[in-house]
Amino acid sequence: MSLATPTTALPPAKIAVAPAPPGRPRTRLPALDGLRLVAALMVCLYHYTGRGGVVSASWHQNPAHVFPTLSRAAVYGCLGVEFFFVISGFVICMSSWGRSLGDFFRSRVARLYPAYWVALVLITGASLVLPAVVPAVRLDEFLVNLTMLQQPMGAPRVLGVCWTLWVEVRFYALFALLVVLPGVTYSRVVLFCSVWTLAAVLSTSAGGPWTELVVMPEYAPYFIGGLALYLVHRFGNQALPWGIVALSWILGLRMATEGLWHAGSPRNPYVVLLVVTLAYAAVAAVAAGWTRWAAWPWLTTAGALTYPFYLVHEHLGWFVIRVLHRGWGLPPWPTLAVTVLAMLGLAQLIHRFAETPFGPRLKRALKNS
Repeated sequence: MSLATPTTALPPAKIAVAPAPPGRPRTRLPALDGLRLVAALMVCLYHYTGRGGVVSASWHQNPAHVFPTLSRAAVYGCLGVEFFFVISGFVICMSSWGRSLGDFFRSRVARLYPAYWVALVLITGASLVLPAVVPAVRLDEFLVNLTMLQQPMGAPRVLGVCWTLWVEVRFYALFALLVVLPGVTYSRVVLFCSVWTLAAVLSTSAGGPWTELVVMPEYAPYFIGGLALYLVHRFGNQALPWGIVALSWILGLRMATEGLWHAGSPRNPYVVLLVVTLAYAAVAAVAAGWTRWAAWPWLTTAGALTYPFYLVHEHLGWFVIRVLHRGWGLPPWPTLAVTVLAMLGLAQLIHRFAETPFGPRLKRALKNS
């Protein structure tokens, strides 16, 4: 990921067209890595204790009865996805600055696919052992899942969480074609955010299936907010990017509340508003430089584990819960703790033995082809 020192000394006209200087050192933001893990754990707790369905069979009853207090908070964990999208907008803008379209494409493929393929094989294997937790898929369905294009192809998803990857891929495609291809600059990112916001608003009231597929009005505000927050981080406090952030936050509040709250819902609409606001505020704190003190090395490790953990935690976690709780009779709280730790340990193995060696190799192979 690339990071240039923000500056406010340049006049706005120069800022609007200033590309990233070549050769500028790249820096990680440990606090942002920590936020990734927070978002992943939110989603994890939702899948284990905040919803019914298949996980109820693993606990032998609805998690709301197993964890009556925790479950009331965990029902909001699904908003970790929106939190991820805000972080993703920030990270993609940061990591694409000064890169060519080819570099951007190779970095995304090398980042997404190695851990995804391993998770796909593991969960498919689990489906053969315990189909009640992970529905078995045919060979053709498995092969389509390898491409990460199973949703537009109408094939069943092996990984329950991979619907978010399809959202991410569409965001990458939009950003790559409209911003990375001509060259990432302040003005192009601002224009992209502005046009995408307008398109999302219009498609909400007058869009069709194709418009929703491309524009993604339900998720656009979160990516846009993250993009604008990176502009704040890189160029300092200016009214225009902060205005984009504020507008995306308001639209994001509307989208999240409309999607998650209804009469009889276990969620309070004001808590939904609070959680989304805290997600924006957390990334804004990183953008404003208020988290420089959080430079602990373990945060970088946490960030590295987040993606493989996110991929494997749902179905494999349900599998482990079923074995520990129903099979071995382990009490609920120890079962929950052991399952989360087991998924983090598995994520560490995937990162160490799949992502670390094969990501760079895949990138080199794509570059040399």
